[in-house]
Amino acid sequence: MGDSRMDRMKAWRLSRRPKVAPTAEDADVTEDEPPLDVDPVVPPEERGRTLRLAGWLAAVTLAGVVAAWTIWATGSPTEADLREEARLVGKQELLIGVKDDSPGVALLDPKTGRYEGFDIEIAYMVAAELGFSPRQVRFLAIETEDRGRMQAMDRDGRFATVDLVVATFSVTAERTAQIYMSEPYLETEQTVVTRRDHEDVSSLGDLAGEKACTLATSTSEGKLREARATPVSKNRISECVAGLRAGKYDAVTTDAAILAGFVAKYANELRAHDIGLTTPERWGIATGRNRALRTLVNLALYRSYANPQDRRWEKAFDTYLAPLQQANGRQQVAMAEQPLIDEPDVRRWPWERDVP
Repeated sequence: MGDSRMDRMKAWRLSRRPKVAPTAEDADVTEDEPPLDVDPVVPPEERGRTLRLAGWLAAVTLAGVVAAWTIWATGSPTEADLREEARLVGKQELLIGVKDDSPGVALLDPKTGRYEGFDIEIAYMVAAELGFSPRQVRFLAIETEDRGRMQAMDRDGRFATVDLVVATFSVTAERTAQIYMSEPYLETEQTVVTRRDHEDVSSLGDLAGEKACTLATSTSEGKLREARATPVSKNRISECVAGLRAGKYDAVTTDAAILAGFVAKYANELRAHDIGLTTPERWGIATGRNRALRTLVNLALYRSYANPQDRRWEKAFDTYLAPLQQANGRQQVAMAEQPLIDEPDVRRWPWERDVP
């Protein structure tokens, strides 16, 4: 028992001695070896929570990807989708119905066979956005009553169905109920043109009892009847103007932008009267029963409107309509700004959002 006590006393004294760091000889490793990393022991419940969090994040990410793809796949059509639906893919020629007798708007030069005017430039602009070069555009003369039927006459005297009608076609509820029409590309108003010796005309009512010529199926025809004038309808505005100059009619009435070129051409014979109508005439582009093509036309007009670097509309106006204003006096030919148009619902990639 004494030995046991002495042994415990020695052990206690040894435990009270200061500890000395082991030398290199005492260790199995050298001083240059780094200490071993020991992973902390993670409790099972903590490890379970980590795994559940990782799984939840993966599920949320996958759901987001699936949702984004679903929206992309089932959302609005892309421009490529619309081109295919509009039957433009592989098409080599675009047929456009236009007027051929309206100076400043759309006039066919019989010597050269070339069309020129504001409507012609707008038609070229839209065609370019649809992917057609000027050489791939063929203009066909179209009369007023045939615009809604999309029927124009070729040079052989045969009728053909056109893809677009860009022919001073005012957008109305009645017309849009029958065919697809684009958003407006020009805003003008109705006017009256008489010979210079005619009394001032301040309203359509001043034409009561007089013979006034206008375009058949136009918005002006009904207004003349309401004013108790005697309307005479023609399919070509040039026929109305020729009859006015010859004394067959007392007046001609239709959109100011249509008549402005004639007033400028025959400035010594004709004059325009501002009749103060507040309802504007807004010209649109007809696409018949082709809804996808209507959307593409609206996209072309939107790009022209939204892109400040695109000056094609302004150039067309300054070249063909602005020079007519002086001869038309107080009657404004047309608004000198392209009408506001909202962006069509066409699907685009995020990086395309800032591109008109």
